[in-house]
Amino acid sequence: MRIIPIPIFEHNYSYLIIDNKANEAAAVDPAEPQKVLAVLAQTGAKLTSILTTHHHQRHSSGNVELVSERPTLAVYGHDARIPELNYVCKHNEEFTVGTLRIRSLHTPSHTKGSVCYYVRDVNEMNEEIERAVFTGDTLQNGGCGKFIEGDAKDMYNVLYNILGQLPKDTKVYGGHECMLTNLQFANTIDTNNYFIQEKLKLSQSKNCNVPSTIEEELKYNPYLRLSEPSIQNALGKSNPHEAIHVLRELNDNFIGKNIEIDGLNGLLEMNYGMNNRRERRSKELEPSSVP
Repeated sequence: MRIIPIPIFEHNYSYLIIDNKANEAAAVDPAEPQKVLAVLAQTGAKLTSILTTHHHQRHSSGNVELVSERPTLAVYGHDARIPELNYVCKHNEEFTVGTLRIRSLHTPSHTKGSVCYYVRDVNEMNEEIERAVFTGDTLQNGGCGKFIEGDAKDMYNVLYNILGQLPKDTKVYGGHECMLTNLQFANTIDTNNYFIQEKLKLSQSKNCNVPSTIEEELKYNPYLRLSEPSIQNALGKSNPHEAIHVLRELNDNFIGKNIEIDGLNGLLEMNYGMNNRRERRSKELEPSSVP
């Protein structure tokens, strides 16, 4: 299995998943299709499938052009709003691209029709030798997506009962390059987390921070650590549904590295109008890249 991240728009990713044995490929969220096709041409693989994580334009809009050029493409997804959808995949349904095994995971939270794709490569002994999950705007590297059509309970269920249960060596490919911003936010919540601080150092020197792994996410992603005392104390919540709701609200108001905020207190002041707010804005504000 070969996975190629393809940067599109300001900070999105499309991906090519290539089965080297069959020389077949699937494109994940190819919203700028000409960029994807240019990379595909360099591989020599045959594109057979589109895996669409959800209907938002910057993930699904390229389907129209690709299908117009290649009418036999299978277009997978779980939402009727996805352009050119011709295969509605159910939760835990299995299909293949070449010899790669793919399981669709229905993960309603960011949108009602969000799907994550769990891909496994196997050897001649039928043993899984590599695993990856493509999460769109659901589980992000170091964070998670906004609760647009779902709520805190939905996202909690998705993160803890579906994605968080995948094998720890599963590589996580999110739909955006947002690791740095996510970890900057996580560092205001969990200020003494060694793994956050080490990953922050690495992320600052890299242009591409995908993939992570499920094991890594369990160490530094605050959305996957709601039972930790440090997270509960910071949020003032022990109920996981209340905690993830507050965490997402704080995250939504986190502006990023060009605004200095005095840790969690500054975030709470921004979010709830607390007194004595301390905040210094730079000349140009950089919006959060969390989708």
